[in-house]
Amino acid sequence: MRFEVRRLAADLGGELHGDDATVDGVAIDSRLLQPGQLFAAVRAERDGHDFVGAAIAAGAAAALVERPVEGVRSVVVPDVSRALMRMAGLARRRLPDRVVGITGSVGKTTTKDLLAAALATHFRTTANERSFNNELGVPLTLANAPEDTEAAVVEMGARGHGHIALLCSMARPTVGIELAVAAVHVEMMGGLDQIMVAKRELVEALPRDGVAVLNAADPRVMAMAAHTPAAVLTFGEGGAVTATGVELDADLVPTFTLESDWGRATVRLGVRGEHNVSNALAAAAAALWLGVPVAAVADGLGRVAASPWRMDLRTAPSGALVLNDAYNASPTSVAAALRSLASLPAARRVAVLGYMAELGASERADHEGIAALCGELGVELVAVGTDLYGVEPVADAPAALAVLGGVDAGTAVLVKASRVAGLERVAAALLVDG
Repeated sequence: MRFEVRRLAADLGGELHGDDATVDGVAIDSRLLQPGQLFAAVRAERDGHDFVGAAIAAGAAAALVERPVEGVRSVVVPDVSRALMRMAGLARRRLPDRVVGITGSVGKTTTKDLLAAALATHFRTTANERSFNNELGVPLTLANAPEDTEAAVVEMGARGHGHIALLCSMARPTVGIELAVAAVHVEMMGGLDQIMVAKRELVEALPRDGVAVLNAADPRVMAMAAHTPAAVLTFGEGGAVTATGVELDADLVPTFTLESDWGRATVRLGVRGEHNVSNALAAAAAALWLGVPVAAVADGLGRVAASPWRMDLRTAPSGALVLNDAYNASPTSVAAALRSLASLPAARRVAVLGYMAELGASERADHEGIAALCGELGVELVAVGTDLYGVEPVADAPAALAVLGGVDAGTAVLVKASRVAGLERVAAALLVDG
């Protein structure tokens, strides 16, 4: 969105240094900045003020800072992060009331991608880049929405109570999708019931004329119906929007019939894994509620461009199948990926798994449960960097590759872990060298 710097300074309670200008959107990384944007010098792991010069050299039209920078057109505010959140609110006022918030312990980014694709068949749609779903990512999503945006999809993550409420105060969603309550970020949020309380902040924030899209197969999600002023629309088994005749092809791509009060249509999903059928139904329910015809919804679900390192199945030069799902990991998502691996046509199936982070007191039991599932499915387990799976681990990605040895056309390899493990390097090496 375009903002006049002088007006922006007044709205943010800041002080303009330099002459007036128009900025088109905002960036917090000077390396990713587009010419004409506002550079927000956020203090995080690094101090953004150290990169103001680089941002101006890259074409920034102005900077949002906490101290004046000589020779740089800037808006000086007491706290850049808080000003960025206020800027998000300014942007939201210029958006229509087709703003969808998505949360849940698993599946948020894939559902975001699916919904954005479905809405884009009927509306000019904007959505978070990748998994930019926190107090910085959501403001960037809103402030960088094109002027002609007709629908917005906002993924919302939470690492504690009050986080989603904060994001909702900026995005003011009219539709809220609740995917699942599972053991993710347990260390920070407590048990499943506490995670449920944190996640339901989304439906609590919805307006009376909005809709809460709830997973009918998750009792904790369904319990949220009593905590929202909005209407309720359910998806999944036993819900109002369902899938029948689900089949997986050899590439793990699901095909099914989408059934709803708005009609039915055949869907060949654009993402892999049977577990993503539920995410597709959540996206379909929201899109149908917002007025997208069922045939267009089905078309969009088949055209989605998935975010990287999520159920990315490729064939290595050796002929081995490599399933790269290394973006993140929780017990629920690892179990789903293992079942996908088990369905691949291969004589040897290997899971290269790293640490599942933030599980709290249950982390050993959770890791050992995944190891047991590997045994049930006939999957070899290569544990990287952690002994929590109950098997002798290898130290790092190169060691994992050494243990894998020569892979061939009869081998299928899953690579999955929390982001801190960086196991995408294993998948990359297999795809280069086989």
